[in-house]
Amino acid sequence: MSKLLVVDDEFRIRELIRKYAEFEGHTVEEAVDGMQAIEVCRKNKYDLIIMDVMMPELDGFSACREIRRFSSTPVIMLSARGEEYDKIHGFELGSDDYVVKPFSPKELMMRVNAVLKRSSGAQESSDKDEFVYEGLKVDFSARIVTIDGVRTEMTPKEYELFFYMVKNKGIALTREKLISEVWGYDFFGDERTLDTHIKLLRKSLGEYSRCIVTLRGVGYRFETN
Repeated sequence: MSKLLVVDDEFRIRELIRKYAEFEGHTVEEAVDGMQAIEVCRKNKYDLIIMDVMMPELDGFSACREIRRFSSTPVIMLSARGEEYDKIHGFELGSDDYVVKPFSPKELMMRVNAVLKRSSGAQESSDKDEFVYEGLKVDFSARIVTIDGVRTEMTPKEYELFFYMVKNKGIALTREKLISEVWGYDFFGDERTLDTHIKLLRKSLGEYSRCIVTLRGVGYRFETN
Protein backbone atom coordinates (compact mmCIF):
# COMPACT_ATOMS: atom_id res chain seq x y z
CA MET A 1 0.00 0.00 0.00
CA SER A 2 1.36 3.43 -0.99
CA LYS A 3 0.48 6.87 0.31
CA LEU A 4 -0.40 9.37 -2.42
CA LEU A 5 -0.92 13.13 -2.34
CA VAL A 6 -3.36 14.46 -4.94
CA VAL A 7 -3.05 18.19 -5.60
CA ASP A 8 -5.73 19.83 -7.75
CA ASP A 9 -8.05 22.81 -7.28
CA GLU A 10 -10.93 20.90 -8.89
CA PHE A 11 -12.86 18.77 -6.38
CA ARG A 12 -14.19 16.38 -9.03
CA ILE A 13 -10.67 15.61 -10.27
CA ARG A 14 -9.44 14.89 -6.75
CA GLU A 15 -12.43 12.65 -6.06
CA LEU A 16 -11.99 10.77 -9.35
CA ILE A 17 -8.33 10.07 -8.66
CA ARG A 18 -9.08 9.12 -5.05
CA LYS A 19 -11.72 6.62 -6.15
CA TYR A 20 -9.41 4.81 -8.55
CA ALA A 21 -6.35 5.04 -6.30
CA GLU A 22 -8.15 3.58 -3.29
CA PHE A 23 -9.51 0.81 -5.52
CA GLU A 24 -5.85 -0.01 -6.34
CA GLY A 25 -5.14 -0.23 -2.61
CA HIS A 26 -3.43 3.14 -2.11
CA THR A 27 -4.24 5.67 0.61
CA VAL A 28 -4.89 9.23 -0.54
CA GLU A 29 -4.53 12.70 0.96
CA GLU A 30 -5.48 15.90 -0.83
CA ALA A 31 -4.33 19.48 -1.29
CA VAL A 32 -6.19 22.22 -3.18
CA ASP A 33 -3.23 24.30 -4.40
CA GLY A 34 0.54 24.45 -4.59
CA MET A 35 1.01 26.29 -1.31
CA GLN A 36 -0.94 23.68 0.62
CA ALA A 37 0.96 20.91 -1.18
CA ILE A 38 4.31 22.32 -0.04
CA GLU A 39 3.03 22.69 3.52
CA VAL A 40 1.80 19.11 3.85
CA CYS A 41 4.90 17.70 2.13
CA ARG A 42 7.07 19.36 4.78
CA LYS A 43 5.05 17.66 7.51
CA ASN A 44 4.33 14.26 5.95
CA LYS A 45 6.06 11.68 3.79
CA TYR A 46 4.37 10.46 0.61
CA ASP A 47 5.27 7.74 -1.87
CA LEU A 48 4.04 9.75 -4.85
CA ILE A 49 2.49 13.13 -5.64
CA ILE A 50 -0.05 13.73 -8.42
CA MET A 51 -0.15 17.47 -9.07
CA ASP A 52 -2.06 19.70 -11.44
CA VAL A 53 -0.13 22.47 -13.18
CA MET A 54 -2.73 25.25 -13.38
CA MET A 55 -3.85 26.13 -9.84
CA PRO A 56 -4.58 29.33 -7.87
CA GLU A 57 -2.19 30.68 -5.21
CA LEU A 58 0.77 28.71 -6.58
CA ASP A 59 0.97 26.67 -9.78
CA GLY A 60 2.14 23.08 -9.93
CA PHE A 61 5.48 23.86 -11.60
CA SER A 62 6.44 26.29 -8.83
CA ALA A 63 5.26 23.88 -6.15
CA CYS A 64 7.25 21.02 -7.71
CA ARG A 65 10.38 23.20 -7.80
CA GLU A 66 10.01 24.03 -4.10
CA ILE A 67 9.26 20.44 -3.06
CA ARG A 68 12.36 19.25 -4.92
CA ARG A 69 14.44 21.40 -2.55
CA PHE A 70 13.71 19.05 0.35
CA SER A 71 12.15 15.89 -1.10
CA SER A 72 12.79 13.38 -3.89
CA THR A 73 9.24 12.00 -3.80
CA PRO A 74 8.15 11.04 -7.36
CA VAL A 75 5.81 13.57 -8.99
CA ILE A 76 3.31 13.07 -11.82
CA MET A 77 2.16 16.36 -13.35
CA LEU A 78 -1.38 16.83 -14.72
CA SER A 79 -2.08 19.54 -17.28
CA ALA A 80 -4.51 20.56 -19.99
CA ARG A 81 -1.47 21.78 -21.93
CA GLY A 82 0.35 19.14 -23.92
CA GLU A 83 2.95 21.24 -25.73
CA GLU A 84 6.52 19.94 -25.74
CA TYR A 85 7.74 23.07 -23.94
CA ASP A 86 5.47 22.39 -20.97
CA LYS A 87 6.56 18.76 -20.76
CA ILE A 88 10.25 19.69 -20.96
CA HIS A 89 9.74 22.33 -18.28
CA GLY A 90 8.08 19.76 -16.03
CA PHE A 91 10.89 17.24 -16.51
CA GLU A 92 13.52 19.95 -15.87
CA LEU A 93 11.89 20.62 -12.52
CA GLY A 94 12.15 16.95 -11.59
CA SER A 95 8.73 15.50 -12.39
CA ASP A 96 8.70 11.78 -13.22
CA ASP A 97 5.79 11.77 -15.65
CA TYR A 98 3.45 14.21 -17.39
CA VAL A 99 -0.20 13.38 -18.09
CA VAL A 100 -2.37 15.56 -20.33
CA LYS A 101 -6.01 16.26 -19.43
CA PRO A 102 -8.51 14.88 -20.12
CA PHE A 103 -6.99 11.58 -19.05
CA SER A 104 -8.12 8.01 -18.55
CA PRO A 105 -8.22 7.23 -14.79
CA LYS A 106 -7.21 3.64 -15.52
CA GLU A 107 -4.19 4.77 -17.53
CA LEU A 108 -3.24 7.25 -14.80
CA MET A 109 -3.28 4.45 -12.23
CA MET A 110 -1.09 2.30 -14.47
CA ARG A 111 1.35 5.20 -14.70
CA VAL A 112 1.18 5.65 -10.91
CA ASN A 113 1.95 1.98 -10.30
CA ALA A 114 4.79 2.05 -12.85
CA VAL A 115 6.41 5.09 -11.21
CA LEU A 116 6.03 3.55 -7.74
CA LYS A 117 7.62 0.32 -8.96
CA ARG A 118 10.59 2.15 -10.47
CA SER A 119 10.99 4.32 -7.37
CA SER A 120 10.98 1.28 -5.11
CA GLY A 121 13.56 -0.47 -7.29
CA ALA A 122 15.85 2.55 -7.20
CA GLN A 123 15.70 2.71 -3.42
CA GLU A 124 16.62 -0.97 -3.12
CA SER A 125 19.66 -0.61 -5.38
CA SER A 126 22.92 -1.26 -3.58
CA ASP A 127 25.57 -0.24 -6.11
CA LYS A 128 28.85 0.72 -4.38
CA ASP A 129 31.18 1.45 -7.29
CA GLU A 130 32.29 4.64 -8.96
CA PHE A 131 33.11 5.74 -12.49
CA VAL A 132 35.77 8.36 -13.28
CA TYR A 133 36.67 9.83 -16.66
CA GLU A 134 38.88 12.92 -16.75
CA GLY A 135 36.98 15.51 -14.66
CA LEU A 136 33.76 13.51 -14.65
CA LYS A 137 33.04 11.42 -11.56
CA VAL A 138 29.96 9.29 -10.92
CA ASP A 139 29.23 7.91 -7.45
CA PHE A 140 26.47 5.36 -7.98
CA SER A 141 25.74 4.59 -4.33
CA ALA A 142 25.51 8.26 -3.30
CA ARG A 143 23.78 9.25 -6.57
CA ILE A 144 26.24 12.09 -7.08
CA VAL A 145 27.75 13.34 -10.34
CA THR A 146 30.59 15.86 -10.22
CA ILE A 147 32.38 17.69 -13.02
CA ASP A 148 35.79 19.09 -12.12
CA GLY A 149 34.87 18.77 -8.45
CA VAL A 150 31.58 20.63 -8.78
CA ARG A 151 28.39 18.69 -8.11
CA THR A 152 26.00 18.56 -11.06
CA GLU A 153 22.32 18.67 -10.18
CA MET A 154 20.08 16.34 -12.16
CA THR A 155 16.46 15.29 -11.97
CA PRO A 156 15.77 11.78 -10.60
CA LYS A 157 15.06 10.48 -14.08
CA GLU A 158 18.25 12.01 -15.49
CA TYR A 159 20.22 10.16 -12.81
CA GLU A 160 18.55 6.85 -13.69
CA LEU A 161 19.12 7.31 -17.41
CA PHE A 162 22.73 8.47 -17.03
CA PHE A 163 23.68 5.74 -14.56
CA TYR A 164 22.28 3.05 -16.85
CA MET A 165 24.18 4.43 -19.84
CA VAL A 166 27.45 4.73 -17.89
CA LYS A 167 27.15 1.17 -16.58
CA ASN A 168 26.71 0.03 -20.18
CA LYS A 169 29.58 2.14 -21.53
CA GLY A 170 30.50 1.37 -25.11
CA ILE A 171 27.32 -0.61 -25.79
CA ALA A 172 24.84 0.51 -28.43
CA LEU A 173 21.56 0.97 -26.58
CA THR A 174 18.43 0.97 -28.66
CA ARG A 175 15.66 3.42 -27.86
CA GLU A 176 13.43 0.49 -26.93
CA LYS A 177 16.08 -0.89 -24.56
CA LEU A 178 16.56 2.44 -22.79
CA ILE A 179 12.83 2.98 -22.38
CA SER A 180 12.22 -0.54 -21.05
CA GLU A 181 15.16 -0.43 -18.62
CA VAL A 182 14.74 3.15 -17.34
CA TRP A 183 10.99 3.69 -17.61
CA GLY A 184 9.83 0.08 -17.53
CA TYR A 185 7.96 -2.16 -19.95
CA ASP A 186 4.71 -0.65 -18.72
CA PHE A 187 5.71 2.88 -19.78
CA PHE A 188 2.84 4.66 -21.52
CA GLY A 189 4.65 7.62 -23.07
CA ASP A 190 6.41 7.76 -26.41
CA GLU A 191 9.99 7.91 -27.64
CA ARG A 192 9.98 11.72 -27.54
CA THR A 193 10.10 11.44 -23.75
CA LEU A 194 13.48 9.69 -24.08
CA ASP A 195 14.74 12.33 -26.50
CA THR A 196 13.67 15.08 -24.11
CA HIS A 197 15.59 13.51 -21.24
CA ILE A 198 18.68 12.95 -23.41
CA LYS A 199 18.55 16.66 -24.28
CA LEU A 200 18.31 17.62 -20.60
CA LEU A 201 21.06 15.16 -19.68
CA ARG A 202 23.44 16.61 -22.25
CA LYS A 203 22.75 20.08 -20.89
CA SER A 204 23.58 18.90 -17.37
CA LEU A 205 26.84 17.26 -18.48
CA GLY A 206 28.26 20.37 -20.17
CA GLU A 207 31.50 19.53 -22.00
CA TYR A 208 30.97 15.83 -21.28
CA SER A 209 27.78 15.83 -23.33
CA ARG A 210 30.10 14.60 -26.09
CA CYS A 211 30.16 11.23 -24.32
CA ILE A 212 26.52 10.62 -25.27
CA VAL A 213 26.62 9.65 -28.91
CA THR A 214 23.50 9.51 -31.06
CA LEU A 215 23.22 6.37 -33.17
CA ARG A 216 20.97 7.46 -35.96
CA GLY A 217 18.04 5.11 -36.43
CA VAL A 218 19.13 3.01 -33.45
CA GLY A 219 19.47 4.88 -30.16
CA TYR A 220 22.39 6.13 -28.06
CA ARG A 221 25.77 5.06 -26.69
CA PHE A 222 27.90 6.37 -23.83
CA GLU A 223 31.55 6.35 -24.82
CA THR A 224 34.81 7.91 -23.59
CA ASN A 225 37.11 7.21 -26.55
